[in-house]
This record gives sequence, C-alpha cells and structure tokens, in this order.
Amino acid sequence: MRRETISIHGGFTCDPSTKAVAPPIYQNVAYEFDSADHGAALFNLETPGFRYSRIANPTTDILEKRVAQLEGGVSALAVASGQAALAYALLTLADRGGSIVAPPQLYGTTHTLLAHTLKSHGIEARFAPSERAADMAPLIDETTRAVFCESVGNPAGNICDIEALAEMSHLRGLPLLVDNTVATPILLRPIEYGADIVVHSLTKFMGGHGVAMGGAIVDSGRFDWRSQSSRFPMFCEPDDSYHGLVYADRFGPEAFIARARSVYQRTMGAVLAPMSAFLILQGIETVALRMERHVENAREVAYFLRGDPRVAWVDYVGFPESPYHELARKYLDARAPSLFTFGVKGSLDSAKAFYDALKLVKRLVNIGDTRTLCCHPASTTHRQMTPDEQRRAGVSAETIRLSVGLEHAQDIVEDLDHALDAAARLDRIA
Repeated sequence: MRRETISIHGGFTCDPSTKAVAPPIYQNVAYEFDSADHGAALFNLETPGFRYSRIANPTTDILEKRVAQLEGGVSALAVASGQAALAYALLTLADRGGSIVAPPQLYGTTHTLLAHTLKSHGIEARFAPSERAADMAPLIDETTRAVFCESVGNPAGNICDIEALAEMSHLRGLPLLVDNTVATPILLRPIEYGADIVVHSLTKFMGGHGVAMGGAIVDSGRFDWRSQSSRFPMFCEPDDSYHGLVYADRFGPEAFIARARSVYQRTMGAVLAPMSAFLILQGIETVALRMERHVENAREVAYFLRGDPRVAWVDYVGFPESPYHELARKYLDARAPSLFTFGVKGSLDSAKAFYDALKLVKRLVNIGDTRTLCCHPASTTHRQMTPDEQRRAGVSAETIRLSVGLEHAQDIVEDLDHALDAAARLDRIA
C-alpha cells in the first residue's frame, strides 16, 4: 500500500468480533491469561499478546503498526509524548554510558534533554558546528553510540542530508537516529535514505488536531547489533531481568523496539492512553491530505512575508536562494514544510508588538495543528538556552516561528498584515 492508503488502513482491517472498520478503543488495564503457563510465556517474552497496558494495548498496537508501515520500518513503540519517545530511544542505545553526536539546530527541549538531563545518566552530548556530516564526523569516537538529527529542524527549518549522515554513521559502526516530526512520512521517509531509527512527536502533524499527545519510535530493522556488539552489548548479551534473554537472538530485526518496550516502557511507564491512541489514529487518516494544504498555504504565506517591507527576513526552504533548497528538492520533492521562521523589522519590541496583535493566528508553542500557530522561540521553546546556544540553533531575539495551518491562506495573510501594521506603528514611534 502507498502512504495515503496506509494512513487509513495500516495495522487494522476490522474488529474480528463486531466487524467494525474503525479501530476500537480498548480502555483496558489488564488482560486475562489462558493459564499460569500462558501468563509465564507472556512475561518471559516467549509469545506475543497483551498482559498489561503499561507494556502494550490493542488500540495502541494498531497505531504502532500504522506508524511503522508509514515510515517503512519493521516495528514501532508508541509512548506518551514525543519527548518520551526520544528519551527512550537514546537510553535504549546508550544506557551503559557513551556519547551522542548531534547538530546545533534542535528543538529547545531536545537540546535540554541532550545537554543536561542525559548527562546525569552518564551520556554526553556533543554538538557539532553544523548539521553537515563533515562537521559531525570529528566528534565521533569509541564512546559514541548514535548520531542524531532532526530531518527538518525546529524552528530553524534546516534540512539535514540524511543520506550523507547515514553513510558517515555506518562507516563508523553507528546507527543514525532521526526525528521526523516536522516532515512526517508523507513528505519524507528517512529510512529510505539510510536512517536506522525514526522518532516522532505524534502530537504534531501526525495527529494534527491539537487534542492528544503522543510519541513513537520506529525501527528500520536494518542495523546489525551483532556486528557492533562491543558498542551495544545490551542487545547481544543476556538480560538478567528476563532470565538471560538475548534481544538480538530472540527478536532479530525487531530487537531495538523489543528492548525499548521491555526495559523502558515497562519500567518507566510513559504510557500512551488508549483514547489518545484512538484520537491520533483519527488524525493520521487525513495526514496526507492535510500535508498538501499545509505546504500550499505555507508557500503563499512565505512569499507574502518575503515581499513585505515590514519584514526583515524570511527563512523558508521553498525559496530558490535558501541554502537548503536543493536538499528540499532531494528529500521533500520540493514540498517545503509549513514550519518556518521570519524576523519583524525593527526592535525586539516591534516583534513583540506583532506577536501581541495577532487575532486569527494562535500564540502558542505547538506545531502541526490544523490552526496556524505562532511562537517567539527566544521567550518560550528555547528560553532555557544561552544566547550563543540559541544563535547556533537558528534563534535570534526577533525570530518568529510560524506553523501554517489549514485556514484559507488569504485569511492567514490578512491577520499577519494587521499584526505587521501594529509593529510598524511602534517602530515609527520609536
């Protein structure tokens, strides 16, 4: 099936007992065993099935299968948020210590996770000068456990050369981990370009309605943990907590997700609620259509802003002069994402005046909603970063991040025009 079809049918045909074609909500905590031996086999990971919804749930299972199929992976784990997905993925790779190499252009909370939170777990983050493979390679050594990037940076809007990063990582025996939240598998499937693990905040474009949080980890099934057993003994040596189970032997290409689920989802419990899984599935059914409108509206809005003298700059990969335009052509088929940044001409107060004057566009920190959303990253998503870290992440004091929604494009433009007038009046007074 192609992606548009997978988004509707992936992971579910119909309910076997009722023949309902919409995925049911299994609001269950636990599931009955056939016998003591059946329960033991489930807990020993010897047989598939459900035992407790902290580990797996039938509604969430459908979501996992659908997201895995959309990304072209072998299996997936759905969790309570995108941050939980990234944390579990990194811990699964580096919970015995090590380093993660990443570019500077990252979502603010992701930077905090890497730079500060994981440090207390013995995991070092190494930030390269840029997202280019040539700049990231020198930071890799025998302690490195993964190379990480965002396919489309948030909020910088930069596009990573996934193929080059995958080649560089694999030559050094490392998996490439890609956050594909902004692009979604509708615009880009990183696994097709060599990525080994993909993470998502399903809260964003995949859900698309702003009413349910969720995250997912997708495993390509292609990384050979056995060939790198010295770096990743956790996949190749017996796990004492499961009576000596060896993940690479028992689960083969699905070893990564099996360990993430058994070690981190089971014991730390960032569980996706069945209702949230159901709501995200409803959103995914229309993600292909929505992404078309997001891309179309963003193009109109970006060109309006570029031609307006009240705007200092617009950083949009759809412009031919963008340094990422050719990568957008290669990886996104020239479909520039609806997330981009711009700067209001004048002072920081002018940017605030613009922001405060918005009426239709919503002032909040989510992205990928049906609504057009706007935030001032230096005040919100990247507030915990130093000015230098903000600069390297693509955030300046005047930066405004737009996530262009599905409203009529002219209505979005008219609201931005009204808000730019408010900024210009303040600038003239100053």
